[in-house]
Amino acid sequence: MKLDWKVIAGGGVVMYIAEFFVGGVTGMAIHQGALEPLYQGTTEFWRPELNQDPPDMAAVMPGWIAVGVLSTMVHAGIYDNIRSAFGGSNLVTGAKFGLVLALIYAMSGLGLSGIFGLPKAIWGWWMLEWFIVFPAGGLALGWFVGKFGSD
Repeated sequence: MKLDWKVIAGGGVVMYIAEFFVGGVTGMAIHQGALEPLYQGTTEFWRPELNQDPPDMAAVMPGWIAVGVLSTMVHAGIYDNIRSAFGGSNLVTGAKFGLVLALIYAMSGLGLSGIFGLPKAIWGWWMLEWFIVFPAGGLALGWFVGKFGSD
């Protein structure tokens, strides 16, 4: 396994930024739109900071950002080691990797949905969002690796 730290750090950050911005758009439609009534009906599942009116996003964002950046750096390292398995340009291979991530997260979500008593609609909307956000992040990662990565 190779560890190209430029790809891991730089690609991970680029992937995170893309996912953050796309997630901002999907967040308005999904989390602040379609899911808001369901979230209000399942308050026992959410952190106290998120149950405040308005939610205390400043309290949760540092942890969310740290986990997000760490996750995308791990994703970038994995991608750099398996990207040759995907055919196509760097953008295409990145998007395909993003779809693979979405599938993995969706299967994990299906498994967790059998444990946690959240409404199926919440899981469904989350999965839909993963199929938007992860391919967008994969595109950005593929672009970065194509431009700055080593072969």
